[in-house]
Amino acid sequence: MDNRNSIPRRQLIRSAVAGSILMPGILHEMIANAQPRESVDPLAPRASHFPAKAKHVIFLYMTGGVSHVDTFDHKPRLFKDVGTEVKLDHPEIKNRPGYERIFLKRPQWDFKKHGQCGIEVSSLFPHLAECMDDIALIRSMRTDHSNHYNATLGMHTGSFNFARPSLGAWLSYGLGTENRNLPSFITVAPAQTYAGSQVYASDFLPGAHQGTLVIPGKEPVADVSPRIDLNMQKQELAALNLINRRHLADRNVDPQLTARIKTFETAFGMQAAVPEVLDFSQESDATLKLYGLNRNTDSGFGWQCLAARRLIDKGVRFVELIDTGSSGNWDSHGDMMDHARLARNVDQPIAGLLKDLKARGLLNDTLVVWTTEFGRTPFNNRADALGREHHNWAFSSWMAGAGVRPGTVYGETDEYGIRVAKDEVHVHDFHATILHLMGLDHTKLTYRHSGRDYRLTDVYGKVIPDLLA
Repeated sequence: MDNRNSIPRRQLIRSAVAGSILMPGILHEMIANAQPRESVDPLAPRASHFPAKAKHVIFLYMTGGVSHVDTFDHKPRLFKDVGTEVKLDHPEIKNRPGYERIFLKRPQWDFKKHGQCGIEVSSLFPHLAECMDDIALIRSMRTDHSNHYNATLGMHTGSFNFARPSLGAWLSYGLGTENRNLPSFITVAPAQTYAGSQVYASDFLPGAHQGTLVIPGKEPVADVSPRIDLNMQKQELAALNLINRRHLADRNVDPQLTARIKTFETAFGMQAAVPEVLDFSQESDATLKLYGLNRNTDSGFGWQCLAARRLIDKGVRFVELIDTGSSGNWDSHGDMMDHARLARNVDQPIAGLLKDLKARGLLNDTLVVWTTEFGRTPFNNRADALGREHHNWAFSSWMAGAGVRPGTVYGETDEYGIRVAKDEVHVHDFHATILHLMGLDHTKLTYRHSGRDYRLTDVYGKVIPDLLA
């Protein structure tokens, strides 16, 4: 063992910090070596491939499968032809007892045109309907799987079968962070969704790019409040950092060790930054009302949306909000009326978020993305069935904000919303377009792992120009 490492680390830190005898020299050495190589600092800001339209992403994920034909994809023929039998080789009904015959099922909510753009939205989203002039609606989404785990994994990582880095991790890796006191990638969710922590994992990317989970409640990030004097803790961290850097230098820049060092540094910054950014006490009553919040509320999707606005305002690169509240998720097999309750929970907060971002000028450099893992079948084994099944052939998503062509609709499904009829947008295309808006070429954002280059979009994906302003 190297003699430099023969003194127990804890003893060295205590002796060095106790009387601050060695601290001036340690700090001087750290300052002198304050510019580590890029590989040692994975969160260092990086230039984009080309000028970016957006600097930040807020990713609104409605887990469970939102019905496109009940929300954003108006199909008058579904109302007219309800009860008509259809013949389909659909993955959710194939060889399934009781589904030998299937029939068209009508939507349970009416649609109306909204805004100057005249985009039709169902009555499920009265508040969000007011924002359609700022939204680019995609009615031709398609994904590869009709089960929750695979479709959720695919929407987040581009891989439908294997764990891979998530979209937020790729953006953190490609662009770094603007605020060293906060993670570059944060997921705000009251509970895990399908695929668990893989939806915000970094997988083979450096661990510093993994999403930090924030759970709404009294203590959104566990153990983040400082337990000792911050100045003393800063000195201790400085000493620990010096020892860790020496340890790292002898190990040829081990990526796991690098990530571990960065967690100490980020955690220290978070002790001051997180309590401040998640303290809504200074927000006006008008702002809280915009999100549907009561003062001192510490949970709910409105809280998540306001937290997202405050986080991106502080420089966080990617914030994902997952709708996994106490009311369940959007997997409405048994009763589509569950959508009514779920929509009420998110409608005003999302509209409030868009309006707040726009009023503050933050929508100019923030991309807001709304999606789910798949749609729901426009048919069932009875025309009067209460619910709908999983449907990966077609669904709806939307984008708003920086670089997006507002008040537009892209793509079409057939007359019943069963299949994409025009301008299909696969999940890989969706990801490629998001990366493009952030100034990244999805074919060039790669990471070498196990002897080959990987990327978010695998060997697929194309940018959708008609979605761009």
